[in-house]
Amino acid sequence: MQLLVEVPSNMPDAAQCTPQQFMHEAKLAMAIKLFEMKRLSSGMAALLIGMTRMQFLGELHRYGVSMIDLDENELAQDISNA
Repeated sequence: MQLLVEVPSNMPDAAQCTPQQFMHEAKLAMAIKLFEMKRLSSGMAALLIGMTRMQFLGELHRYGVSMIDLDENELAQDISNA
């Protein structure tokens, strides 16, 4: 499947990057947002953008997204299972 997004031709310049860098950053931002929304696992998000899972997890901090996002109940359950 392919996703086509129309972008004004001056957008990469406005973002101070090359068109290739802009496309990579846009795909990365989409993958990170889908991961943050719990729509994709870290492995699936990494696959979407052609990275290893570890490379993807290493990029999360740039977007202010936690690798592990557990609520209180999930954290308590995790601790009790340890």
